[in-house]
Amino acid sequence: MTSPRAASLCLRLDGRSRAGLQTQIYAGVRRAILDGVVGPGTRLSSSRALALDLEVSRATTLLAYEQLLAEGYLTTRPGSGTFVAHELPDDLPRARRVSAPRLQRHPPISRRGAAMAAVPLTAVRGAGPPLAFRIGSPGLDLFPVRLWTQLVNRRLRRVTRGQLDYCNLAGLPALREAIADRVRTARGTECVADQVIVVAGAQRGIELACQVLLDPGDEVCLEEPGYPGARSALVAAGATIRPVRVDDHGLVVDQLARHKAARLVYVTPSHQFPLGAQMSLPRRLALLQWAARARAWVIEDDYDSEFRYGTRPIPCLHGLDTDNRVIYVGSFSKSLFPALRMGFLVVPLDLRDSLVAARLAADVHPPWLDQAVLADFMEGGHFDRHVRRMLAAYRERLEAVTESADRLCGGVLRLRQVRTGLHAIADLEGADDERVFHEATARGVEVMPLSWYFNRKPARANGLVLGFAPVRPDALRTGMEQLAVAIEAARRATGYRFPGSAG
Repeated sequence: MTSPRAASLCLRLDGRSRAGLQTQIYAGVRRAILDGVVGPGTRLSSSRALALDLEVSRATTLLAYEQLLAEGYLTTRPGSGTFVAHELPDDLPRARRVSAPRLQRHPPISRRGAAMAAVPLTAVRGAGPPLAFRIGSPGLDLFPVRLWTQLVNRRLRRVTRGQLDYCNLAGLPALREAIADRVRTARGTECVADQVIVVAGAQRGIELACQVLLDPGDEVCLEEPGYPGARSALVAAGATIRPVRVDDHGLVVDQLARHKAARLVYVTPSHQFPLGAQMSLPRRLALLQWAARARAWVIEDDYDSEFRYGTRPIPCLHGLDTDNRVIYVGSFSKSLFPALRMGFLVVPLDLRDSLVAARLAADVHPPWLDQAVLADFMEGGHFDRHVRRMLAAYRERLEAVTESADRLCGGVLRLRQVRTGLHAIADLEGADDERVFHEATARGVEVMPLSWYFNRKPARANGLVLGFAPVRPDALRTGMEQLAVAIEAARRATGYRFPGSAG
């Protein structure tokens, strides 16, 4: 049998392809074998001859052949050359026609699953980099990627076999120590590393706490309006949700008296989501007194309290708690980057073992490498420096939003004062917030309707949630120009009258 030349294999190399030459040669020969262009037992050109035909180095073709030999596509005969194997690897795909999957009817999902799917999204994000007013994202342009990469590479160079195995279920001890130290110094509470449980994001921490503390049907009080992620975790736990109103001083604690059977309350006291209110000290003390009387748990979600603008922090609930009823939830998604998916719980010591054991049903623990790098980042002082740098930039970005809203949307879009966090609330007049959302989305602006965060419908508010952290001031000003156009389009399209106006 004569040896087929490279042209008979239909190999074509593309110098502009991201795939290297060796990869292209490997893929081309493999494809020819699977498609039957060269059958079993066919003798192939030598690596030297193929290199001459393709005008590449012999090392390139030799390495491609060696990979095909290792995977079982080719075989060699001493003194005779390289041949297509008679028996191709059983576990590799053959060329075949792929038909579209059949549409099948399945039983409906569970009632709980349907309720979870019906919870509105925290934010609607378009593809690609953040656009003006995206909420829930920090300034990723400020993150020190090069430094983080250096820390990752250093850890990888020193990795041991033991570190490739399962690690401590509560989290890497060094990271728990760093988190405990941070919470003590930045949030004014007392805790030790043994109280810290590292979780795959704050959302996972809320979910874990709800699963361990609640039985199906238990009553839980939730801020109204409130964080959809908490609502989703409560639905997943089978809880019965009792909305409790929020005002300018946070959760209206007096309303908790209506829910004597409540087993848990979820709050965001440092920066209420979404309204941005800061729970007053008297309200915090009253909430803790209620929890002690009701023998109820309190989940304190402190998701972005690192960032304050001209206001002093009020001690967190955990720091005021003398009855060990507060479970503190923290996150690195807003201070570092969301894709890290790293958060933590600070829990009473008698709950720790139950929470750690319960996570075996889900995620076991976050990846060791991410935990180790985060511990290095915090221990090296990089976390504190990064937060200070972000705070200065966020002040500038908030000023850009405030100035451009006053200049371009005066009379129809009024920003409430922002004391903490990464988003602002803007009240709308003369336009429906959901209609403005659609008009803004069509113009490349990412806003969220305030009405979507209410559990009760219709909502009591008409406004927009505007994130100011993800993009630079010039992009925020351009975004406000487009938002002004979107608001005007919404007013013309609907002839909207503000609720309560005369008919």
